[in-house]
Amino acid sequence: MKNISLILLIGCTIPLKGLSNNSDSASFYFQKGIAEKEAKRFLPASRAFDKAVTFDPTMVSAYLENAVVSMEMRRIHQAMELYKKVHQLDPQNKKAIEALMELNYNYRNYREAIRFAELCKGCEQSDKIVGMSLYQLEDYPAAEKKLQEASRKFEQDAEIFYTLGKNYLDMEEYAKAIPYYEKAVIIDPTKGRWMYELGLICYNQSKYQEAVAAFDKAAAAGYTQSSDFKENLGFAAIYAGYDERGEALLLELQSKKPGNTEITRSLAEIYYQQRKYDKSLKMCQLLMEKNPDDSKALYQAGLNFIKKGDKDRGQQMCDKAIEKDPSLASLRKKKEMPGGL
Repeated sequence: MKNISLILLIGCTIPLKGLSNNSDSASFYFQKGIAEKEAKRFLPASRAFDKAVTFDPTMVSAYLENAVVSMEMRRIHQAMELYKKVHQLDPQNKKAIEALMELNYNYRNYREAIRFAELCKGCEQSDKIVGMSLYQLEDYPAAEKKLQEASRKFEQDAEIFYTLGKNYLDMEEYAKAIPYYEKAVIIDPTKGRWMYELGLICYNQSKYQEAVAAFDKAAAAGYTQSSDFKENLGFAAIYAGYDERGEALLLELQSKKPGNTEITRSLAEIYYQQRKYDKSLKMCQLLMEKNPDDSKALYQAGLNFIKKGDKDRGQQMCDKAIEKDPSLASLRKKKEMPGGL
């Protein structure tokens, strides 16, 4: 009986010794990983943390530290999987929840980002992440509410104010969008694209001087001055009363596209609408120099002369234009020119 008891006793102690060895090994590799991490040797640190969890698969701290070094190495997918493992082992772990909230947003997993944000009680960025995710999911009224809450907490967060502006823009509440765009670019004056978007909104709201100012700031911030950019700036300048600047920009663009006369036609019509008849005539002259048979330009020139008081000359020009293009006769009844001639 003594031999049997001794065998049983030995059999019971072996697993305990194995567990102790595993725990010691896990702790050894974990501490090694921490030392490598502090020395900024992230790959050896990650390997050490991997080794630690082979000895203790429930070691939350090792998974968590491995996620951190994975982020340092820009192994984002690996980091996300490690944070998921931490969340699985410790559902209340705030570091993992907060990281998963942000990573899911960055990966455009907006519903998951919202889920983790709602779990992240007391996390500073949770309202912002929820609001921005709701915007991306096109739930604009809900996004507005959350982003407004976030804007009151973080009054210097340009991204929140920009997203609020975009939210109102997509809700087609353009007037509401403008002050949030303005606030965003004041906070962060390096965002040329935001400034350009602000300029477009102001332009469409007939706030032409504000549009010119926004386009100028966009250019100063390094926004690419493409042909579209220059055309928008040029027309905004014309409408704002900066005729020379706008005309120079637009005619330069027109010169690069000799087969397309739409910019010059638009200038002729805008100047006519603004009662700047001599300037409108100048544009008509440019059109007729390019094409002497341009009946629309001739008709527009006739209208300008009529408005200037030379009614006989103007009428003759309009009549001649109608002879060339009978479709222009319908304009006589309306007593106007269509936009863009």
